[in-house]
Amino acid sequence: MLPVYRLTLPALCLSLILPCAFSVEAADPASSAAGKTAEEKPLERQPLLERSQEEATALERQIPAREQQQLQAGADTFLALWKPANTANPKGAVIIIPGAGETVDWPQAIAPLRRKLPDAEWSSLSITLPDPQSDAIAPRIVEMPPTLKAPETGTKDATTAAPIEQAVGGEAEVADKAIVETTEEQVSANAERIFARIDAAIAYAEQQSARSIVVLGHGTGAYWAARYLSEKQPSQVEKLVMVAAQTPVNAKPGLAEFTPILKLPAADIFYMDKPVDRNAALERLQASKRSKTSGFSQVSLKALPGNPKAEHEQLVRRVRGWLSPQPVAD
Repeated sequence: MLPVYRLTLPALCLSLILPCAFSVEAADPASSAAGKTAEEKPLERQPLLERSQEEATALERQIPAREQQQLQAGADTFLALWKPANTANPKGAVIIIPGAGETVDWPQAIAPLRRKLPDAEWSSLSITLPDPQSDAIAPRIVEMPPTLKAPETGTKDATTAAPIEQAVGGEAEVADKAIVETTEEQVSANAERIFARIDAAIAYAEQQSARSIVVLGHGTGAYWAARYLSEKQPSQVEKLVMVAAQTPVNAKPGLAEFTPILKLPAADIFYMDKPVDRNAALERLQASKRSKTSGFSQVSLKALPGNPKAEHEQLVRRVRGWLSPQPVAD
């Protein structure tokens, strides 16, 4: 059996400590309440960066600092890559607009063009586009109350079935309309942010004394480049180049509706290997033939998936040739 003092000692210590703790809390209730409030208050989370911002930050560690430019478009600061022409007398500047999911130094089309065009006496400026606002807020579908539901067994009563079907159909129409309206708002918001960045890029090219400005878009970047020029018609831009053009999902109007009527020369470079791309290019060509003032021209390329270097050289050569056509010998 343990001695009695070993059993009573812990109880005695506890009886001495508890009154002291209560007296401290009673003496300073404000500090105790503040401590509880601080513990209960949740930590504020910092807003997440857009994917394009994260990718731009990673590129800043890989690309020479002399090529990097931080441009301002409204409240947005974004990365652009500038390479001056390798000549004392540049022909102008080409503003390169990447497609969805692409960066300012994307290995397909973007990087080869921005790096090789300076050797053809054209400065290049590739810009970062914002992330598309595609997270639509889905409309809330109200579940039908049990009292309005049709019976699961037996013959459906025509007098009750019609109102129920009308209610379901009405809610579906409201839901579809809400989705369409949300999508149109998102496309409009995307266009506003993208147009602001193209404005900033044109302003920067002018600061570099570019005597001629060309806008070149790849993928969905070609759509935004063409739409920008169609809606804003900036006098500084003299030509448009579209490479493997695509229309973003839910974007209206489509490329075939406004590219043929642009009031400046436009080159539509597409790859003939994919039926979808070939048919879309044909639609744009046919629309251009119906326009009397069209400066629209097309160039078809063949994809070389096993030889990306040759494919890039082919693209650069065609773009360079269209920007600076060589005089025909007599």
